[in-house]
Amino acid sequence: MKRRNFKAIVFVCILTLVLATLAGCSSQPTTSGGSSEPAPSNEPAKETSGGSSGTVDIGIVLPTKDEPRWVQDETRFIEALKDTDYSVEILFSQGSSANEKQNVESLITKGIKVLIICPHDGDAAAAAAEAAKAEGITVIAYDRLITGTDAVDYYVTFDSVAVGEAQGQYLIDNAQGSGNPLYLYAGAASDNNAFLFFEGAWNVLQPKIADGTFEIKNSSEAIALQDKATLSRDEMGKIIGQVTTNWDFNEAKLKAEAHLTSAAAADKGDVFILAPNDGTARSIADTFAADTEIASYVITGQDAEKASIQYIIDGTQTMTVFKDVRTLVKDSIAMAVTILEGNAPETTGAYNNNAVEVPAKQTEVIVVEQSNVKSALIDSGYYDASEFTGLN
Repeated sequence: MKRRNFKAIVFVCILTLVLATLAGCSSQPTTSGGSSEPAPSNEPAKETSGGSSGTVDIGIVLPTKDEPRWVQDETRFIEALKDTDYSVEILFSQGSSANEKQNVESLITKGIKVLIICPHDGDAAAAAAEAAKAEGITVIAYDRLITGTDAVDYYVTFDSVAVGEAQGQYLIDNAQGSGNPLYLYAGAASDNNAFLFFEGAWNVLQPKIADGTFEIKNSSEAIALQDKATLSRDEMGKIIGQVTTNWDFNEAKLKAEAHLTSAAAADKGDVFILAPNDGTARSIADTFAADTEIASYVITGQDAEKASIQYIIDGTQTMTVFKDVRTLVKDSIAMAVTILEGNAPETTGAYNNNAVEVPAKQTEVIVVEQSNVKSALIDSGYYDASEFTGLN
């Protein structure tokens, strides 16, 4: 009997340990799908010191972790706040307006006082901004404007019209004679910035289209409107609808291939290409470079992405518009801190978001080509020279 009792006691002890272990595992947080990892759209980047327990002072929502630009912004936001007394939480929408609104609602429950949001879709983000505004939260649109609502208090941005003007002027400065083939491309129609970039480019290109310096080769809507110096939003929308890349590398490639396939030999030769940003510029440049009837091309870009800087050094992309995100981040945090301290932030302009004029703080942009890559990006500490090859 004693031996049986001993075995029973051992069995009970082992069973207790197993049950305790299982209970500990089941207490780990899971998503609705059962994974122990949090959903990407709700993953907080970091909470800095400061703020009362369980609350966050500044909530930030960025578009996606799938693009280097936004991951770099995440790091810079954290760095900009580390010496302040304010706490921050950064979430990513992962290309979904539904996630974006859910993220904002989550931040509202954390007690944020300022929301900084870079919308995935300017119109769709209005609902998220309105939810925050209803709770007395100050809403700052970051880099991209939230449209169609009066719930946006401020906008921190690069001068997007100036970006487009710089791109268009670069094409003009590198053109000679008349009849130069011009291929137009644009960003996503859901992004208000795409309209501003195109507006700026059209401002300077249109007179040179009207006088015959350039001939548009890939948009019947642009050809129909080429005598109009100023376009309405609807008119720009018709052109953008034909030449949109949706900020997507593959869509830009496919669109460029389709344009070159339908183009006659006379539409090729030495060409000029308005590409909206660096990612699409690389795809479009590769496509044009592969066409044996293209003798040369001048192509624009923006964002000074590392891959495009290498392209510029190699001569396969002509230029980019450098928007120093470090400054944009600092301007955003300075504005948020000023608001948290109970003061009115400095603004330098205003943008109509189709509902109200939104006060804005604008950051300057710089044109970068082969001749000034080193001074603009290396000497300024934005990139390290070791990250590139062939840099003089």
